[in-house]
Amino acid sequence: MHAITRVLDSLPKRLQPDAKKLLHEMMEAPTKRDAKAGLERLREQFDAKYPKAVAKLDRDWQHLTAFYDFPAEHWRHLRTSNAIESSFATVKLRTRPQGAGSKKAALAMAYKLLDAAQERWRRFDGHELVADVLAGVKFKDGIRVSDDDNTMTDEKVAA
Repeated sequence: MHAITRVLDSLPKRLQPDAKKLLHEMMEAPTKRDAKAGLERLREQFDAKYPKAVAKLDRDWQHLTAFYDFPAEHWRHLRTSNAIESSFATVKLRTRPQGAGSKKAALAMAYKLLDAAQERWRRFDGHELVADVLAGVKFKDGIRVSDDDNTMTDEKVAA
């Protein structure tokens, strides 16, 4: 969301709704190729007059599309930082300089708040696939890629 905001801030207000629609299409694209096609549509529409907006998107492109290399079940969690931000919001509210007292008290309070908050967290979608990701299993567009698929893909490219 922060990258989208940076791109939109580079455009005039009147063009932001159209750009936002294109950016969300890219973000929700089912494959990396579809996302790239969305980038090209945005480039055609805005690059001539607003190259800074497109340059910001180009600069962050690898980071913005990195989630395609993970299982599709994880995409929902990878596209947002809300889980982290919402967990720390309650801690931030209660550890202001006036509320915590000392550094030791603030750390203890933060620990207890996060410990209590974790009881309300829901399970990670595709949690059974985390072991595969940690083991280095490759995914392309959210689907597991086997060594046979890689070989076939390389042969197709060579042909």
